[in-house]
Amino acid sequence: MNIQVKETQAKKILTEAKGYLDVGFTHSLNPYSGCGFSCLYCYVREMPIQRFKDIPWGEWVDIKTNAAENYRNEILKLRKKTKPVNIFMSSATDPYQPIERKATITRGLLEEMNEHPPNYVQIQTRSPLIKRDIELIVKLQEKCKVLVSMTIETDREDIKRIFTPYAPGITLRLKALQELHDAGISTQASISPVLPFTPDFPKILEGKVDHIWIDTLSIGDGSMGKRSERLGMPTLFKEHGLSKWYRKDIHVAVEKYFRKFLPSEMVRVSKDEAFLE
Repeated sequence: MNIQVKETQAKKILTEAKGYLDVGFTHSLNPYSGCGFSCLYCYVREMPIQRFKDIPWGEWVDIKTNAAENYRNEILKLRKKTKPVNIFMSSATDPYQPIERKATITRGLLEEMNEHPPNYVQIQTRSPLIKRDIELIVKLQEKCKVLVSMTIETDREDIKRIFTPYAPGITLRLKALQELHDAGISTQASISPVLPFTPDFPKILEGKVDHIWIDTLSIGDGSMGKRSERLGMPTLFKEHGLSKWYRKDIHVAVEKYFRKFLPSEMVRVSKDEAFLE
């Protein structure tokens, strides 16, 4: 898939957290606009940033070349206040999508965070490329609280190919999680959104993560499932005989199932407070 790449100068890099991020985060941080992973269920497809774009989602990426500089200036201003700075990176893109290998915007941000740390940062990705920055993340964890959250919606590669054909494989993500965890980094598996999985899913994650986060297309798309409906998710589930997984209360069943195998305090759903402690 050809991707149109542009370099841009962002006015700001930290955005006040709202909506589904209002679970303890104060700001979101997106090193890029657009995302090369092009996941079919991605709610950003239904946001203004994409709806008023002529190019389809997944076929364009804007590189925020001044992201690190903006972060430094903005964190220094925020530090003059007494309130904590809890950052979610990223809410509308993947900080380790393929272009990051060359552009290194996320790496530059982590270097800047090591100089001017927030109180907390959650790095949300589905890319094994994050392994490149393990050393930086370990150093950052000495200065502030850090959680690396790897999106693993399912443990089935066949399901992954239906919903996220351009995203990294599940096995590669699990290996990355293990390496991060073994390096002493706090890790989380983000089952976001819940997709069909095998009965062994909890056991597969055991020993690789400190936390499990459960999200659904109804809760997590920011419009109580309306965006997901417009994206054709009910039809896609039905076409593949998976309709029983497309339920508004699926998180209740999944949470209950995971707590059969893992400590209750490890498992939370997206309506709860995030793991900021």
